[in-house]
Amino acid sequence: MPSFPTTPIALLTGHTGPVHALAYSSGAASYILTGSADRSIRLYNPSKAPLAAAQNTTDLGLVNKYSAHGYEVLSLCVNDNNDLFISTGGDKTVFLWDVVTAQTVRRFSGHSGRVNRGVFGGESDSVVVSASFDGSVRIWDCRSNSHKPIMVLDEAKDSVTDVVALDGEIVSGSVDGRVRTYDLRRGICEVDVMGHPVTSLEVSKKGTEILVSCLDSTVRLMDRANGQLLKAYRDEAFVNTELRVRSTLGMNDSVVVSGSDDGMVFAWDLLGGECLHRFKHSERRAVNSKSSNTPRVKKDIVSAVAFCKSRREWTSAGGDGNVVVWGMPR
Repeated sequence: MPSFPTTPIALLTGHTGPVHALAYSSGAASYILTGSADRSIRLYNPSKAPLAAAQNTTDLGLVNKYSAHGYEVLSLCVNDNNDLFISTGGDKTVFLWDVVTAQTVRRFSGHSGRVNRGVFGGESDSVVVSASFDGSVRIWDCRSNSHKPIMVLDEAKDSVTDVVALDGEIVSGSVDGRVRTYDLRRGICEVDVMGHPVTSLEVSKKGTEILVSCLDSTVRLMDRANGQLLKAYRDEAFVNTELRVRSTLGMNDSVVVSGSDDGMVFAWDLLGGECLHRFKHSERRAVNSKSSNTPRVKKDIVSAVAFCKSRREWTSAGGDGNVVVWGMPR
């Protein structure tokens, strides 16, 4: 296996609340979007925020700020053309942004609870799929002026925490412990029972496996065809029993990376299942909690991780308000 990126190479600072969402730009992945409980979204160029300098200076590498949310930001997704992105959060609304103008192009309203996740789907990112605390998944047409969703999928019995849009399929994960796969062409919903609340989903590049994080301190790799457990990823130091934490695949789907409830990040070998590395996200810093609109969150959670698709690099973010970029020694 190629060597894993273990060196902190940049520190992105400036948020005054926990960072819940991360997304690399598409293509060359030169930029990183961050979304926080402080209600703001920031676009960074990490190459302009070297670790040594960033420790004493805020906003290094900051390219743009996006302000429209009245509540915490919980998810981000960038389209393939890098000109639009989605943000969701406590507003019960899906925001569609123009990257350059920093203005919202559309706002999709209809959920009755916070929106935990929003992703692009369809041909040329023509639709947006959202997953909400209200137990529903909704599909919205980006090209239509209609304010109503194309479809509402409401089989979940509890909050829907994550969703993946595939060609003709929608996969959702819920606090009710189920992963549901909707075949939109055939009108069929298949259910896989995890037995524990689901907090994160990611489908492999081949599309044949799905990575599932659950609140039993376990990340699972499942066979999408038959629901079989292929591998479980655990560690005696890995704790995820209370909070929404994301996991992700990296390095051409050869590793699994996950945040945790207590400030650590873990990397496992996908095939062997052994824990390769344990990281402390960063030195814990006090978070400015003066704003009554910023929820009090356990400050040492690492709720978001994202792996760069174009090089050996990844990012971690969480309750300390910082984003650490990890790469190869320079």
